[in-house]
Amino acid sequence: MPDSSKLITVPVGRLGIIPMKSCEALGQKVDNYLVRWRQERSKPENTDLHFNGYERDTYIVKSECPRFASGEAKGTIKESVRGTDLYILVDVINSSIEYNLSGRMVPMSPDDHFQDLKRVIAAAAGKASRINVIMPFLYESRQHKRTNRESLDCALALQELMSYGVTNIITFDAHDPRVQNAIPVSGFENIMPTYQFIKSLLKSTPDLELDKEHLMVISPDEGAMHRAIYFANHFGVDVGMFYKRRDYSKVVNGKNPIVKHEFLGDDVKDKDVIIIDDMIASGESMLDVAKKLKSLHAKRVFCLSTFGLFTAGLEDFDQAHKDGIIEKVITTNVTYQRPDLLTRPWYESADMSKYIAIIIDHLNHDASLSDLLDPRERIQTRVNEYRQTHTISPNYTAPTSGI
Repeated sequence: MPDSSKLITVPVGRLGIIPMKSCEALGQKVDNYLVRWRQERSKPENTDLHFNGYERDTYIVKSECPRFASGEAKGTIKESVRGTDLYILVDVINSSIEYNLSGRMVPMSPDDHFQDLKRVIAAAAGKASRINVIMPFLYESRQHKRTNRESLDCALALQELMSYGVTNIITFDAHDPRVQNAIPVSGFENIMPTYQFIKSLLKSTPDLELDKEHLMVISPDEGAMHRAIYFANHFGVDVGMFYKRRDYSKVVNGKNPIVKHEFLGDDVKDKDVIIIDDMIASGESMLDVAKKLKSLHAKRVFCLSTFGLFTAGLEDFDQAHKDGIIEKVITTNVTYQRPDLLTRPWYESADMSKYIAIIIDHLNHDASLSDLLDPRERIQTRVNEYRQTHTISPNYTAPTSGI
C-alpha cells in the first residue's frame, strides 16, 4: 500500500468517484485499491468529523447518462455529492459503447463521451466541494495547434471544463503537453507511464540484455523523441529516430500521407529494439517502422505505446508477429481494451489502476504529487534488480509511493 506518512493532512472532502460508462472497468479497479488502503489505514482519530465517511465499502457514486431515441441525453447523479471531492473518470475514445439513434445502434464518438462528461458535471449542480476530471486520453489532443484556418479543439475543451468548475485535469502522455497553456493557472497534470512500461517489459521478457551492445530505443518520428531519450537513459542505451517523409501535395483522411520512413541512428544489427510512442491508432506507422528495423537486421522489436486503439483491427499485428516482425506490444489499460486483444500472445497490458488510485488518494488529502510524478528512483531500483536476476519481484514496494 502507499506510504501513508505522506498523507498527514485531513481530506479536502468526502471522496467520491464517478467512472463514466466508458471507464467502468478501470474505475472499479481503482475503487478496490482505495477501499483496501483506507481500511488498512483506519485509525481511532479517523472518527473525527473531518474523516466522516473516510472508510467505506465503495467510493463509487452512482450515475448514468440515459438517451432518448432522438440521440439527446441527460446526466443524472443518483446520490448526494454535497461537499464531495469528486473524481470523474472518462475514456473519450471508447468506441465499444452504442446507443439507439432513430432505431439504429451507433457507437459513441469522442464528442459523445465529452458531452456526457459535461452532463455529469452539470448534474452535480455546483454542490461538490471540488470536481476533478481524469481523462487518460486527452480529448482532441491531436488537434492542439493551428497550421491553417483550423479549430483549436483541445484548447477550447480545456477552457470549457474550467468554466464548468473543474479544479484539476489529470491526463496521460498528452500528444503535446504544451496545450495546457490554454489554462495556465488551472490544475493540469500530464502523467507518463514510463515506470509501468518498464515493469511490464522486464516482467514479461526475462532475456533482455540492458546495455548499448544489445539494446536500442527507437522513436518512430521526431515528435516522440523526448520519450525515447528518457526511456533510453534509464537503460544506458543509444537512441535512434525515424523521419517521416510525407507527400505535402495531397491530404488523405485529414493528413499528408507518409511516403517513406527514413532511419537516423546507429547500426541496429543483432540488437533488440524498443519502439516507443504515445499511441497506436491503426498501427500502420508502427508496423512500417518495425519492418524497416527488421530489414536492418534488428534482432527483436518491442512496441510500447500508452494508448492502444487498434482502429484497423488486430489482423496486421497477428501477421507481423507470425512473420517475426514484432515480438511484443505493450499498451496501458487507461483506454478500452477489446477482449480479443487480451488473448493475443504478442500483447502485454501495463496496468495503471494502482497508479491512478494513489494519485486520487494523494489529491484527496491535498498531498504533494512530486514523488509520484518523478519515477526515476523506482525505475532504477527495478532496472538494477533485473540486471542481477533477469526478473523482477512481484511483491516489490517502491521507496516512496508503493507503486
